[in-house]
Amino acid sequence: MLLAGVLASSIAVSHVRAQSPAPTETRTPAHARYQPDRFAGRAATYYRLVWGIESLTVRLAESGEMIRFSYHVLDADKAQALNNKQDEPSLIDPQAGVSLVVPALEQVGQLRQSGTPSAGVSYWMAFSNSGRRVKRGDRINVVIGQFRATGLVVE
Repeated sequence: MLLAGVLASSIAVSHVRAQSPAPTETRTPAHARYQPDRFAGRAATYYRLVWGIESLTVRLAESGEMIRFSYHVLDADKAQALNNKQDEPSLIDPQAGVSLVVPALEQVGQLRQSGTPSAGVSYWMAFSNSGRRVKRGDRINVVIGQFRATGLVVE
C-alpha cells in the first residue's frame, strides 16, 4: 500500500514536470521584446544630411485628440524649412483617409514652434485628431512645404 502511494506520487510529479513551462533562460523577458528601429539606415541618413534633423517621432497626445510630431535639429540652416510659418504642415494617414492640420487657437496661435531653429534643440508641432481617426500603429506621412517624412509610425 505504501509502495503504491509512492509510485502514484512519483507519476504525478513527473506528469507535472512534463507540463511545466520551459526554463526561464530560454524565454524572452517582457522588457526585451523586439522594438523595430524607427528608420532604416538610409532614411535616418537622409533626414540628417538633407534636412539636418534626427529622432523624428509621432505620438498620440491628449487622449488621442492630438498627435505630436517632434524632431531634433542637428543643422539649423538645413532645418529652417520645417519652421517656416508660410508652409502649412499636414499629417496624412492613408489608412484612415485623413489629412490633419495644426490648429490655430485664438489666444495661443498655431500649436507649433516656428522660430529660427537652433542646433541641439528639439522642436514639435501638434496636429488636431478630432474623432480620433489616426490610431497608434498607423503609418503616416508629415508634409511641411518641400519636407516629406513618409512611413512614420504613430506611437
